[in-house]
Amino acid sequence: MNNLAHEIGFVPPAGWPAMSRAECRDRLTAPGERFEMETIDIRGVPTRVWKHAPTNMRQVAMAARTHGDRLFAIYEDERVTYEAWFRAVARMAAELRERGVAKGDRVALAMRNLPEWPVAFFAATTVGAICVPLNAWWTGPELAFGLANSGAKLLVCDAERWERIAPHRGELPDLEHALVSRSDAPLEEAEQLEDVLGTPKDYAALPSAELPQVDINPEDEATIFYTSGTTGQPKGALGTHRNLCTNIMSSAYNGAIAFLRRGEEPPAPVQKVGLTVIPLFHVTACSAGLMGYVVAGHTMVFMHKWDPVKAFQLIEREKVNLTGGVPTIAWQLLEHPERANYDLSSLEAVAYGGAPAAPELVRKIHEEFGALPANGWGMTETMATVTGHSSEDYLNRPDSCGPPVAVADLKIVGDDGVTELPVGEVGELWARGPMVVKGYWNRPEATAETFVDGWVRTGDLARLDEEGWCYIVDRAKDMIIRGGENIYSSEVENVLYDHPAVTDAALVAIAHPTLGEEPAAVVHLAPGMSATEDELREWVAARLAKFKVPVRIAFVQDTLPRNANGKILKKDLGAFFA
Repeated sequence: MNNLAHEIGFVPPAGWPAMSRAECRDRLTAPGERFEMETIDIRGVPTRVWKHAPTNMRQVAMAARTHGDRLFAIYEDERVTYEAWFRAVARMAAELRERGVAKGDRVALAMRNLPEWPVAFFAATTVGAICVPLNAWWTGPELAFGLANSGAKLLVCDAERWERIAPHRGELPDLEHALVSRSDAPLEEAEQLEDVLGTPKDYAALPSAELPQVDINPEDEATIFYTSGTTGQPKGALGTHRNLCTNIMSSAYNGAIAFLRRGEEPPAPVQKVGLTVIPLFHVTACSAGLMGYVVAGHTMVFMHKWDPVKAFQLIEREKVNLTGGVPTIAWQLLEHPERANYDLSSLEAVAYGGAPAAPELVRKIHEEFGALPANGWGMTETMATVTGHSSEDYLNRPDSCGPPVAVADLKIVGDDGVTELPVGEVGELWARGPMVVKGYWNRPEATAETFVDGWVRTGDLARLDEEGWCYIVDRAKDMIIRGGENIYSSEVENVLYDHPAVTDAALVAIAHPTLGEEPAAVVHLAPGMSATEDELREWVAARLAKFKVPVRIAFVQDTLPRNANGKILKKDLGAFFA
């Protein structure tokens, strides 16, 4: 048993694991089984793929339609069934074709998590266009950059985003059409999306129709998701239909393994209700979330904006089974003083990714909610899921992000960018598999630097254990070098998270005249809790080497600033120590 598992109090059930990870893999991927694999050539590289995965978004949409009157999406007082959603997709797809959108054209999508979002996404991808989900948190110039860089022919957005984009309309010669939802004001150089589809409450009354006939291959481009851009200009990761469809199977595969490990047969799929709090323009919510949801027939509950109390209300009202996002969201649900006022007993799983999670969080989710925690690792360049980690395995290895799914490979590479390092050594994590995107949109040099013979260089520092479980140590650029000593920020952050008063923490580098840089921390405390700088420094010193102890700690009233993908904007935190 993992030492950290012992520290968080996990005692494996009798007889667990009933099967080794390798035995699970052999059982699930055997010929004729749901997760059978085959090896095909993808861009000159022999690659294992899921043999029975859908081949494109058109197939996924048609499969989703079979869920009929099951609720697809809930947003405030709007409730959309799968059949109503499909009718809206078919109507929107026909509209795109009528407006001259052809295979390979870019259709941009910029809005909150609204029922219109998955309508526009599937309408674009089912006609063979490339959907470009833009970060709804971006400013007007940033949104204009995404539209110009992608060469989007048509834009679907909400009124909030249009207010930001409209002043830049003249800078976008490729943009021929803009359809705006939920606008109360007259529009110039744009049209009301409702004139095409009606409101989400109207979708059920749209005529029944089929999707336009378009020949779409698995390796055809489907999406451009822009990287986080925490440093430098965002790059557009060019994803394929196979990338998206791979995630559907990978998520299901991880779920099946959890049952086999505890000696149970994987059950027939059960439809669940999930509270989606990550923006859909992020690959975690779209590729790892939405794709699997629509095939399984799950219900997605959307929020106007994140608020823990509102989340409690929705979990209670809609009997939500699944939620998560990033570790901070899980912490806020756990630590909020009003949690006890709501019935959260429907929660079965709290999943997250996007940032390292403290082992203590794993324990608390299981202990406080009675829910099973889940984590995983992926990135925009892998269209989300590469590893999966959940249930007893996660409790047993709470500091890992799990092993790769059966169709993926991981390796650790040294500083020379060539040498594969042995088990246990820390180096750059490289990943390979059918989830890896084609490259960066119109960025051949960046593509050549990052994508090598089917592998993607992740920029994450990690190690692998003897059984293939992956342990993310840090982002390479987040590592602090103090007088030649490497300090992995996630290691120190996890120790700070272990303190009962800390709900948010980030380690940053501050300049030092002789050592080069030293560690400093920015911390947010739980409501009603208190801690001093000296107390937290002593807490870290009792658990880590002296050189890793933050020399300064700043306290903030609010949770730390993040981009829409849940990653802390560390470049903004240095100002606390200026």
